[in-house]
Amino acid sequence: MEHQSRAFSIFVHAMALLVAMVILAPLLWLFIMSVSSNADLSAKPLHFWPEVFDFSRYGQLLSRSNNSMGEAFVASLFNSIKVASMATLIALAIGIPAGWAASRNPRVGWSLGAVVATYMLPPVALSVPLYMILAKAGLLNTTWGLALVYLSILAPFSTWLLKAGFDPIPRDLEMAAAIDGARLDQTLRIVILPLAMPVIATSLIFAFLLAWDEFFYALLFTSNQQAKTLTVAIADLAGGRVSDYGLIATAGVLAALPPVFVGVLMQRALISGLTNGGVKG
Repeated sequence: MEHQSRAFSIFVHAMALLVAMVILAPLLWLFIMSVSSNADLSAKPLHFWPEVFDFSRYGQLLSRSNNSMGEAFVASLFNSIKVASMATLIALAIGIPAGWAASRNPRVGWSLGAVVATYMLPPVALSVPLYMILAKAGLLNTTWGLALVYLSILAPFSTWLLKAGFDPIPRDLEMAAAIDGARLDQTLRIVILPLAMPVIATSLIFAFLLAWDEFFYALLFTSNQQAKTLTVAIADLAGGRVSDYGLIATAGVLAALPPVFVGVLMQRALISGLTNGGVKG
């Protein structure tokens, strides 16, 4: 029995190591590309380890000089942070009460399912009506307009995810709070939200990642540096006749840092939220 347990433990650790290698290998290669010279990247056979580490591309992309590539990149970075943060926070502000209402009133659950079903539509099918709405409201090429477009994606997703997190919370707690004289908003704020923090954190992370990685609408609804996001800026780097793959890799490394920071910051809440639906009682 002990031998089987040890063999199983070795198997689990080996599989975990394999998964970690599969996930981290592309990120490691991205970093190696970012510090490799153009000669190393174009050599045949390819040099998998640079002869000299060159960090100049990071300085180039983070430069704040006027009319420089770095100025445009940093502006796009802040635009992405602003748009993703606004869309995520508003989606949670809508999704928390809507998810709670849907959880406690199953008769309206069909409406949530109908809204989530819109994900079956390809983004291009919604591009024309969204473009017309933004143009009429004067929100084309603005971070607010892009955040509202993202909100149409994140609000249904967050509501659906939050509803699944509210379902296991016993209703007896709400009845006890009502007996003690708590108002509806007090019940939500004092009783429900502390218990639902894991799934709220999970929703925040996934909503932020969805907004951070979105490319199609950002490309369609922004035309200059005023609202251009990071995904579009990185695509611009690859749009020329001769692409600097090291520079594109550097942009990829920098673009990965904010989501990694958010994920590490909320790692414990994320793991707890992912397992929250599997345990009841």
